[in-house]
Amino acid sequence: MKTFPLLYGVICYLAFLGTFLYAIGFIGNFVVPKTIDSTPQRSVLSAIFIDAVLLLVFALQHSIMARPAFKRWWMQFVPEYLERSTYVLFASLCLIVMMWQWQPIGGIVWFVKSDTVKTALFITFFVGWAIVLISTFLINHFDLFGLRQVWLHFIGKTYSRLRFRIPVFYRFVRHPLYLGFLIAFWSTPVMIIAHLVFAILTTGYILTAIRLEERDLKTRFREKYKNYANDVPMIIPFSKRKKTILHESKAAPNPVQ
Repeated sequence: MKTFPLLYGVICYLAFLGTFLYAIGFIGNFVVPKTIDSTPQRSVLSAIFIDAVLLLVFALQHSIMARPAFKRWWMQFVPEYLERSTYVLFASLCLIVMMWQWQPIGGIVWFVKSDTVKTALFITFFVGWAIVLISTFLINHFDLFGLRQVWLHFIGKTYSRLRFRIPVFYRFVRHPLYLGFLIAFWSTPVMIIAHLVFAILTTGYILTAIRLEERDLKTRFREKYKNYANDVPMIIPFSKRKKTILHESKAAPNPVQ
């Protein structure tokens, strides 16, 4: 029965979409009932410990389930066409638990008084999220979140992995999706301790995750990715630029394996 896998993939995608939209409000401190800087309920040390554990659980799930070795083992139990949707579902659930159990921590690290700077940071916050979303479409949004896989299964076509491509943002940094997250996480006119803890730990995770993904990408794409890595900076635009890679293709490597 091919309808169930398709329905499952759509449900997993909707779970991601709802969680993604909630996360924007959670981190930006607006609209949603509980945010990253809500009223503290625990001692500082207790809150930091709980928040660190929550982020560690999310990081471990996000990284371990993305590794090729885990995928090979995992697909003994989960069909290949459902693997990506299941990964997306688990990632969404971990993020939901993190936001649900997040422990706010009071204490102001910085406070911007200038209305102009506040507006600029507010705009930058949304620019970061926009970069994240646009980057997923540059890769192939529907493949990244499992919809392409279940759709191809539904219509009876064989799934083919995405080829190495270098579109738009990927010509300036190898990981624009992660760059967008970093911009969004650090762009705030009022930096509370809880937000700072979140920003620091997620930055550390992102830098670690990039190293793991780069290793997998070099194994998969070999010289193509090695040349690409030599020519285009990892996360900081214009920090390293050469011309050899830019004429090879107009499409992108999938940064989330």
